[in-house]
Amino acid sequence: MYQRLLTARKAHRNEDGFTLIELLIVIVILGVLAGIVVFSVRGISDRGATAACKANSNSVSTAVEAYYAKNSTYPTADGDLTGAGGFLKAPVPTGFITYNGAGTAPTVKDTSTC
Repeated sequence: MYQRLLTARKAHRNEDGFTLIELLIVIVILGVLAGIVVFSVRGISDRGATAACKANSNSVSTAVEAYYAKNSTYPTADGDLTGAGGFLKAPVPTGFITYNGAGTAPTVKDTSTC
């Protein structure tokens, strides 16, 4: 019994930790993986902004057509869509509608330019 304990202590004393080379290799591998993740995630936010732009454009187009269906005329200002009884709960994003004059359909931002 005592002999086994003595052998275990000697084995424990002879164990070395990681070498500097092993630690450097692990750090380099982690750095490469982190770089891959950063570059792959960066494109996700760009796609999200494009999807939000298209959703806003579709919402504004639908609100314009709903206004026309209810009032038999097109809106002449953003307040017509968002005011009392309006079809949008949030303000119209800047640059989404170009008003062409009374009685004509306003131009809504094209989703291909988002």
